[in-house]
Amino acid sequence: NGLKWVILCLLPPSPNDTKQRKAAQNLRPSVPIKFHISSRTDSGVHALANAAHLDIQRAPGKAAFSGKQLVQGLNYHLKPEPICILSAQRVPSTFHARFCALSRTYIYRLLLGCAHYSQIPVFERDLCWAPAGGPLDISAMREAAKFLLGTHDFSTFRSLSSETPFRCPVRTLLQLEIQPAPGFLSHHNRGLEFWEVKFKSRSFLYRQVRRMVGALVAVGQGKLSPQDIQELLEVKDARAFPPHAMAPPSGLFLKSVEYSQADLAAPSAPAEEELCGLS
Repeated sequence: NGLKWVILCLLPPSPNDTKQRKAAQNLRPSVPIKFHISSRTDSGVHALANAAHLDIQRAPGKAAFSGKQLVQGLNYHLKPEPICILSAQRVPSTFHARFCALSRTYIYRLLLGCAHYSQIPVFERDLCWAPAGGPLDISAMREAAKFLLGTHDFSTFRSLSSETPFRCPVRTLLQLEIQPAPGFLSHHNRGLEFWEVKFKSRSFLYRQVRRMVGALVAVGQGKLSPQDIQELLEVKDARAFPPHAMAPPSGLFLKSVEYSQADLAAPSAPAEEELCGLS
């Protein structure tokens, strides 16, 4: 009866959880650790606050980890990696980081005003997308975004993969906002504009966010009209998506994963004799 913990972590652009799993195994559990991450991202995509849960059981006679000890232990073994565990809390045995998530929020960072890649500030490289071709028509992009809100078959806005035949393409987009945003060290970014495109849904299809951003940018560039976005939705065919329009992974960030407090509510503390050997 190992204890279940949920951890909040800052992750680099990596498609898997191997490094986190290895760090958890270095805590010397008595049985192999079961580690489940809430959201897997494409290579090159960032995570500001991903969530995961793990079941960890210590050898008999070993006191249970506290949340602080778990954070410190994991971060110690993750030191060589650009990964940081932000917090940890004990959760009920029924909790699952992936399936209990109420919603996931992504932001995509756009940089406007760059005529060439070399003009991207050094601290912003690989952390945003600077589309070529001059300014974007933000009003047209916002008009197009309205067609994506709500519940739709997003087949056109997903990339095909081996899992495609087994995944329902219907998703509900709860939020889509396009807002100006500050850049890192913004006082050095004169003449440049940063914008964030924010998406919120319980779950997303494979590369759905990057395809939606690419299509919205194409609208801003005048390559597509807002009505074209509606038509792409209605086609329901991934092959109808404009070629080379998908946004690159570098500007995409998983911002947060939301859970209900009821799912996160810690179980009552076990009796002292039951606590021995558990973590």
